[in-house]
Amino acid sequence: MALYNFEETKMKKRQLIFIHGGEAFSKYDDFISYLKTQEIELHRAPSNRWHKHLQEDLGEEWEVIKPAMPNAQNAKYEEWKIWFERYFTFLNEEVVLIGHSQGGMFLTKYLIENKTPFTVKALFLVGSVHNSSATFNDSLEDGGDFGYDDTEIPLLAKKIEHIYIAHSKDDFVVPFEQGEKLAKALPEAEFMVFEDKNHFLIDEFPELIDKIRNLE
Repeated sequence: MALYNFEETKMKKRQLIFIHGGEAFSKYDDFISYLKTQEIELHRAPSNRWHKHLQEDLGEEWEVIKPAMPNAQNAKYEEWKIWFERYFTFLNEEVVLIGHSQGGMFLTKYLIENKTPFTVKALFLVGSVHNSSATFNDSLEDGGDFGYDDTEIPLLAKKIEHIYIAHSKDDFVVPFEQGEKLAKALPEAEFMVFEDKNHFLIDEFPELIDKIRNLE
């Protein structure tokens, strides 16, 4: 079995971190109600969603890192922040960050409020939320403590070379209006609008792969 060579990986591979989604509740009682009412999938079919084969799609020149963020059913920002920062020691310069749904909200808040010890080449916010006052189509979920100061969003453009906001008009989890508000607050970003990708619970996302491959 070949041993993992950390120094060789840092020197040769471009790096991408994918932060998955989750649920977050401001009120514990709402989380309890969620547990009591959430539909149970007794036999969940295997998933082959786009983020599961990012490494395969991007190829050997990339190292794709996908942290399993803590307690995703009732996420807490401080817990995610600690776990995210644990990965910093493995990262080099010009990292690409992708945040899906709650993961996008997390990255937005983190990058507004903190400096990273590495440069961020590109940030992709996929089906993300504009702020903590978001609505989730009658869900008890409200973003929890992942909310950030909307007026500070322009800081992202000063810290990051390339920013992309991807949202689909048929998103049934985070309404399309959230993507529009985020794009309006961050006019430097490229707004990738789709018609039929729902909450990006899809198997293929070639448009995102092309954007990553063509980063300069």
